[in-house]
Amino acid sequence: MTFGVSTHLFHNEVLDAAHLATIRRHGFDAVEVFATPTHVDYRSRERAAEIAGWLKAEGLRAHSIHAPITSALRDGAWGDVWSNASVDATLRQAAIAETERAMDFAATIGARFVVIHLGIPDGMKVPAADNDAGVLARSLAAMATAARSFDLTLALEVIPNHLSTPEALVERLDAAADDETDELAGHGICLDVGHAHMMAARGARGAVDAVEVVGGHLVTTHIHDNNGRSDDHLVPFQGTIDWSALVMAFQKVGYDGTWMFEIAAPAAGTDADATLARAAKARQRLEALGAPIEF
Repeated sequence: MTFGVSTHLFHNEVLDAAHLATIRRHGFDAVEVFATPTHVDYRSRERAAEIAGWLKAEGLRAHSIHAPITSALRDGAWGDVWSNASVDATLRQAAIAETERAMDFAATIGARFVVIHLGIPDGMKVPAADNDAGVLARSLAAMATAARSFDLTLALEVIPNHLSTPEALVERLDAAADDETDELAGHGICLDVGHAHMMAARGARGAVDAVEVVGGHLVTTHIHDNNGRSDDHLVPFQGTIDWSALVMAFQKVGYDGTWMFEIAAPAAGTDADATLARAAKARQRLEALGAPIEF
């Protein structure tokens, strides 16, 4: 099992070398960079080259980039929301353009995957002219074409909206696989197990069932926990996910990719180092659950 940490942990801060050093010090091998302008200047080639140098110095692998979803994040408050499923062409093209800039950044630091939100998650204010499946198809074609030019794989994330259930993502990717002209063919799914667990309270499949649904298209993960009601991004084993059953489900579908911890920024009065220490212990427990049984 290979484990990484998303810089989601440091989302309220400007990413620097010390953040990456802290991740490595706690024994993690890979990183996902969350591309939000207030966190990392992914539009700058110079900044990308600098971050690539930091990663190399720490011996960390750039696994993935989380495509931009907002212009800013400060103390949990979003700036402008960028949606690739907006009927408003200007808004939609702005979202695609930011994603393509993040792809350039991803290629520079050596990442393989670009994690994509489709539209806006439920629970946020969703305009009436958003989360449209028809215009999303055009956005995905454009983003898939761009990803191919950067030798990247799109990872469509399971998030709580009708566009991004495990079944909806599989249906879209299966259709692409059956059409040799579909630019989306060959791309895959990021299973966010915390989102899948939370969606079960709304009548959807839970995290364990979601693994089986997306198995054939699974290329990467977001690993975090919650109480089944809110998107808390807790360290695994701090919520109500059945991690033993989940690890077994991943083994059954033959997943051998990265387990990417997307845990929350620490609460007031704590620090990221303590959060990563808890994550390292959770990693050890997951490794024990995934160890081959000896007879």
